[in-house]
Amino acid sequence: MAKVKTKFMCNDCGYESPKWMGKCPGCGQWNTMVEEIEKKVSNHRATFAHSVGSTTMSKATPITSIETMTEPRIQTDLVELNRVLGGGIVKGSLVLIGGDPGIGKSTLLLQVSSQLAKKQHSVLYISGEESMRQTKLRADRLGVTSENLLVYSETDLEEISRTIEKENPSFVIVDSIQTIFHPQVTSAPGSVSQVRECTAELMRIGKTKGIAIFIVGHVTKEGSIAGPRLLEHMVDTVLYFEGERHHTYRIVRAVKNRFGSTNEMGIFEMKEFGLEEVHNPSEIFLEERSQGAAGSTVVASMEGTRPVLVEIQALISPTSFGNPRRMATGIDHNRVSLLMAVLEKRVGLLLQNQDAYLKVAGGVKLDEPAIDLAVAISIASSFRDKPTRPTDCIIGEVGLTGEIRRVSRIEQRVQEAAKLGFERVIIPANNIGGWSAPKGIQLIGVSTVADALKATFE
Repeated sequence: MAKVKTKFMCNDCGYESPKWMGKCPGCGQWNTMVEEIEKKVSNHRATFAHSVGSTTMSKATPITSIETMTEPRIQTDLVELNRVLGGGIVKGSLVLIGGDPGIGKSTLLLQVSSQLAKKQHSVLYISGEESMRQTKLRADRLGVTSENLLVYSETDLEEISRTIEKENPSFVIVDSIQTIFHPQVTSAPGSVSQVRECTAELMRIGKTKGIAIFIVGHVTKEGSIAGPRLLEHMVDTVLYFEGERHHTYRIVRAVKNRFGSTNEMGIFEMKEFGLEEVHNPSEIFLEERSQGAAGSTVVASMEGTRPVLVEIQALISPTSFGNPRRMATGIDHNRVSLLMAVLEKRVGLLLQNQDAYLKVAGGVKLDEPAIDLAVAISIASSFRDKPTRPTDCIIGEVGLTGEIRRVSRIEQRVQEAAKLGFERVIIPANNIGGWSAPKGIQLIGVSTVADALKATFE
């Protein structure tokens, strides 16, 4: 067998070198040289579409004359996961799941493997971190028993490819991509070149054979998936498994999805015998809310197609430093500074000498503009030391001139608030009209931040 030639290429400018260098001569950046295999140019052209049996067009064709095949998605028993994936698992898709160590990625995929195996789908679970006995012990704890679930402990990509070719499963789980190595790449497993080459080979296998492949990826201390950024561009779906290790609730969020929305969120609870889905997360986020506490408000936020009620907490206290501190968890730090500037300019609250600490209870991250008004009222409530009503829900976007702007899907938000027993909902005045509110709900339309504060504390 001929020796495989490799080269080193800069990730920033593309400079090529036959050996590794700490500093790139082309752009002057440090630690950007990665090893790549020199591939021979072939005249043979092949596409994924041709490999799976579709008609490959050799010329430019009008999009209206291209025929498509719609295949039903494969459902798991976890409704939350199905929604995050866009309605189920698509054949031939490549899904990357990232999360902190010990968060439950392997537990989730082993449960999904068991559910698919019970539906007469063949599943190959490839573990590069655990032995087969370790996987069996975890499977016994989760109650996973099925003849259609095959466990394989291997890190050599060529051996994995031969096993997939031999068994021809419907689904493949790779746990994790950082432990798999390509024997033709001389760098260590987990390096940039190894992760890229292994993912590219798995993508080729999945697309050509129509196998849905799930890849587990480790995350860095900053929270992003380890390896090259190209890894997230190569796969079809990127899921982040979030949550505190010392808490029982876990959140699965899609940051990329070629087959569905990226705004969906699934919530699970970690129990002794595995993960259980939470069908009504609003109750979970509000169950420990303090009654009569200043700085606490409730907002109805849209997570994809589902409204979720969460509590926003604010603590405003005089600063002992020259520059006041602005800290936020679950909310964009810049948005908090902007809203505090609006409160100071348009309402007259003297916040320039106050420290501000804000948090979204439950570990949820909110990034839609409809939470602006709830954040502003939380800040004002803590600054004035006046609690809001526990039966109030606040929704609205705040402009720089202090106006309250219209938000989307107001009906779904109000219905979720009514379901959980809220009595008043403060919404933008432009959202009132054209629809009927649920029984027992009082709608209060406000046009400015000052109007909202007056309606909240009157």
